[in-house]
Amino acid sequence: MDELKRLVISEQTQEDEVISLSLRPAKLTDFIGQKDLVSALKISIDAAKKRGEPLEHTLFSGPPGLGKTSLAHIVANEMNSHITITSGPAIQRAGDFIGILTNLNKGDILFVDEIHRLPKTVEEFLYPAMEGFKIDFIVDKGPYAKTINFNLKPFTLIGATTRSGLLASPLRDRFGIFHHLEFYEKSDLATIITDTAAKLNVAIDPSAANEIANRSRGTPRIANRLLRRARDYAQVKAGKNHVDLDVAVECMKSLRIDEYGLDDLDRRLLSIMKTHYQGGPVGIDALSATLNEEVDTLVDVIEPYLLKTGFLRRTSRGRELTDLSLKHLLKSKL
Repeated sequence: MDELKRLVISEQTQEDEVISLSLRPAKLTDFIGQKDLVSALKISIDAAKKRGEPLEHTLFSGPPGLGKTSLAHIVANEMNSHITITSGPAIQRAGDFIGILTNLNKGDILFVDEIHRLPKTVEEFLYPAMEGFKIDFIVDKGPYAKTINFNLKPFTLIGATTRSGLLASPLRDRFGIFHHLEFYEKSDLATIITDTAAKLNVAIDPSAANEIANRSRGTPRIANRLLRRARDYAQVKAGKNHVDLDVAVECMKSLRIDEYGLDDLDRRLLSIMKTHYQGGPVGIDALSATLNEEVDTLVDVIEPYLLKTGFLRRTSRGRELTDLSLKHLLKSKL
């Protein structure tokens, strides 16, 4: 079950990380989907370049796998800047940031993934760095304590978060540009799948690309992952050198991913809500205990897509099944 779950979760796997290096677009014009976001971001970048200034601090929010990291790399490329990458969990003390910040040159990009997981003391340390490009670091304690001031070169902080509501208001207010990434349209996903197939030297029929797009949960990372599994299935099980509709359908059936992109864990969640809780409402902690899954996994990975597609609704009393999910449970056969 763990192996199957990894296929349709939008968290990045080691395989995704390696493959994405060759698939990541370099320019905004190459970025597929999120048209309004791309248009607004292009205006911000062009304006900053005309003024000869670094881009304002930028926050990308949205579910995992939608392109926040790719956009950070694109911004660095468009601004002809160097990008330094870290993540919220990797920074545990304010002192960890000193070496990173002082090594940034004018116009450089500092990308902090999962920025909502920065400790509060580190968040407060960032405030003067973002506002006035300076940091104050206290050394020693008690009567021997003294403050060391560092002047920083103007830089751009790009934060990525799946839980923007967890960001402290003072930190969120210091970002000048905000963009929320939505789940992708199926037509955009089909285009992404076709482009990825060409880069991987995989022949794919348009109908197969559409079929995989339908099951990709609106997420490019999952679409590319399912394409790679369809390529493997075509070569090993079907004995073909290309992915056609029959191969795509049979591959998805073997992976137990249905036409909505739901896997066994999704259907198990919906089924438990129906049988154990009469369709809800039910609290997230109760669901977590029954499914033996972490609350964060349910909230960050599973729920967003089920809410988006109308399989779940969230009320003040808890989660509830919809008529769509009940009908899907009745006809779901894999």
